[in-house]
Amino acid sequence: MAESASYTGSRKLIQIDVSSDSVCPWCFVGKKNLDKAIEASKDQYNFEIHWRPFFLDPSAPKDGVSKKEFYRQKYGNRYEGMFARMSEIFKGLGLEFDTAGLTGNSLDSHRLIHYTGKQAPDKQHKLVEELFIGYFTQGKFIGDREFLVETAKKVGIEGAEEFLSDPNNGLTEVKEELAKYSRNITGVPNYTINGKVKLSGAQPPETFQSAFKAASA
Repeated sequence: MAESASYTGSRKLIQIDVSSDSVCPWCFVGKKNLDKAIEASKDQYNFEIHWRPFFLDPSAPKDGVSKKEFYRQKYGNRYEGMFARMSEIFKGLGLEFDTAGLTGNSLDSHRLIHYTGKQAPDKQHKLVEELFIGYFTQGKFIGDREFLVETAKKVGIEGAEEFLSDPNNGLTEVKEELAKYSRNITGVPNYTINGKVKLSGAQPPETFQSAFKAASA
């Protein structure tokens, strides 16, 4: 995915591979911080961002289950503190962390992200943003076909409904990207910048800016 910016010969190219899961709140926080770093550095660099799949819970049910119940079973009473912490972090970003709605398997969202990257690379980054907004702030279910198709249309991607209707479409590619980019990591978000500088976690914008400098040296 090429971040929407004019390409000039005087700017160095920064290529970023982001391993992420659509149900990972820290991945959304990391994206917000990455976007701030890109905005602050856009006069120095051109950016290409590619979103790669990762599954926090590959066994998550395809049919939606209550977010609160899912995390209560997974983390016990700790989940309430986790939700409270994320609410404060999201508030700092000007967002409301919505704990309502359903969660579940994120495979179809990764298939859609891959499809968008092939159809319109410059729209993949925006698609990921809209998926995060829907899931984390609007109570949308990441496995809901209608939500995925509407999100694709919102960013100008056509053909998503037909693509997603066949569960085999994009499946091999998602597995291949998972093996290539996310095989040796244990958590997300995870960033590889120009193939040589690696960052993990929702780093602050300043850390990304330092990584851009190091990766372009």
